Amino acid sequence: MPRNVEIKAKALDLATLHRVATQLSGGSGKVLYQEDTFYNSPKGRLKLRKIKDEQEELIYYERDDKIGPKGSDYVKVNGKEGELSGTMATLLEKCLGIKGVVKKKRTLYLVGQTRVHVDQVEGLGNFMELEVTLKDDETLEQGEEIAKDLMKKLGVDEDALLSGAYMDMLK
Repeated sequence: MPRNVEIKAKALDLATLHRVATQLSGGSGKVLYQEDTFYNSPKGRLKLRKIKDEQEELIYYERDDKIGPKGSDYVKVNGKEGELSGTMATLLEKCLGIKGVVKKKRTLYLVGQTRVHVDQVEGLGNFMELEVTLKDDETLEQGEEIAKDLMKKLGVDEDALLSGAYMDMLK
């Protein structure tokens, strides 16, 4: 199962976050409009992500809900736009039921092996998320160090760190 280390934080200064992420990544980032439908999963989290005008992803992940860096194991199935949201979405809704929907505008920056997300989440506000994709031979601790270093470079204060998923915050 692929693994990553994630950090999520409240974003207090979007302009600075975008500016520093642009410098670190060497690019202006890619804007994505995402809609995540979460299903009632007996364990972990299961969501169907629609990325407007791009693709869809069915993602299952297990992650501790704790503040700061946290390891995550995940499985992802990619599909073309409209491929998973039809029959697959109906099957998941009938089988598991829908827990809720999260809509966001995400700007994605790539810094080494880390995905830096600057998110504007409908109904919640502005956030920053780091996802350090671990290589097969890397430990969670190594991923946490990468995340902490990048967090400092981005000027993210530890007091702004969050646990859980956006879906949990919407309840």
